[in-house]
Amino acid sequence: MAGRRDGLLTRNSNGNSLRGSRIAVAITIGVLLGCVFAFLYPHGLFRSDPQIINPRLVKSNLQVGSPSCESPERLKMLKSDIVALSEKNADLKKQVRELTEKLRLAEQGKDQAQKQFMVLGEQHKAGPFGTVKSLRTNPTLIPDESVNPRLAKILEEVAVSKELIVALANSNVKSSLEVWFANIKRVGIPNYLVVALDDDIENFCKSNNVPVYKRDPDEGIDSVARSGGNHAVSGLKFQILREFLQLGYSVLLSDIDIVYLQNPFDYLYRDSDVESMTDGHNNYTAYGYNDVFDEPAMGWARYAHTMRIWVYNSGFFYIRPTIPSIELLDRVADRLAHSKAWDQAVFNEELFFPSHPGYTGLHASRRTMDFYLFMNSKVLFKTVRKDAKLKKLKPVIVHVNYHPDKLSRMKAVVEFYVNGKQDALDPFPDGSNW
Repeated sequence: MAGRRDGLLTRNSNGNSLRGSRIAVAITIGVLLGCVFAFLYPHGLFRSDPQIINPRLVKSNLQVGSPSCESPERLKMLKSDIVALSEKNADLKKQVRELTEKLRLAEQGKDQAQKQFMVLGEQHKAGPFGTVKSLRTNPTLIPDESVNPRLAKILEEVAVSKELIVALANSNVKSSLEVWFANIKRVGIPNYLVVALDDDIENFCKSNNVPVYKRDPDEGIDSVARSGGNHAVSGLKFQILREFLQLGYSVLLSDIDIVYLQNPFDYLYRDSDVESMTDGHNNYTAYGYNDVFDEPAMGWARYAHTMRIWVYNSGFFYIRPTIPSIELLDRVADRLAHSKAWDQAVFNEELFFPSHPGYTGLHASRRTMDFYLFMNSKVLFKTVRKDAKLKKLKPVIVHVNYHPDKLSRMKAVVEFYVNGKQDALDPFPDGSNW
């Protein structure tokens, strides 16, 4: 019995051992097959499109899984993207600033238009015959100190009642400039300013205690200012004066070949956009007249009546800070920038030409100054010095605009009117020698 039991135990033990070996083999084979299938079919046996793989997910998984393995090329790309975005952001900020400025100017223009409408557009009933008077003075614009804060600060110190004399000068007119400001000081005019077009004039003015302003560098203007002749420099004033008007100041623009004998601000009317001296030499030429044009071939209608007005002098005029005044400066500056025209001719054309087909005239009010008070050199040398009564009249200014020998005639004017030398004007011819 005992031997039999021992034999059964031995067989059972061998059978269990053999069965365990088979199971181990099966498990091993299963694991190996699983590894093979996992290698050959990483996405499963039943995936409809095993070729479609989302590269973004794989890339994202790689990036998340191994942040420390970021390649130098990738970092360089990211830095480049950041720089590009920063530049784009700066451009957008600049565009926002420009649009904001345009909006501000548009709002300012809207406010100005509304104010003009309130002044000009108010409806009135016509009064009795002979009592109706139209409005001649345009309202001044709203000052904008952001245009030129540095100039605004200078004008606050120099101007009187928001008005001043302004002259442009470069080294070519240094001697005449000295006579110019010496007589302004003698008369006691406090509100004047020289716009220096080069460093030499700026230093010259400072050394003589003359109020001076030198603009910020501008190659378009500076190239003309440094070496330009009288006409070229004269044309610059229409660009430069714009800032004065935008800041809300009335300007009495003055050439350098002018002798001041009285304070001109005591003789201005200030009822027009532009108040200018004339190149006319008598009542007809200075203030206008009915000129009859004769054409015999027309028979009965041979005589045609025309209106004649002598030109305004673009070297001495008073201009108020109004919208039509700035439009005048813009029109003249634009035409001079695109042609070689004489600035005085363009100045008068824009002031006087009426609207006609293809052209819209300027709606600016104008006043002609008294030609005996604001005297040109033709009036002085051709008429006044030969008339005993007129010689006793003391003009406000004398403008040596008709003669090229400016400095000598300016000194003679000072001798005659200031120092009382009665024969100081005699040596000069009526006109020029050429």
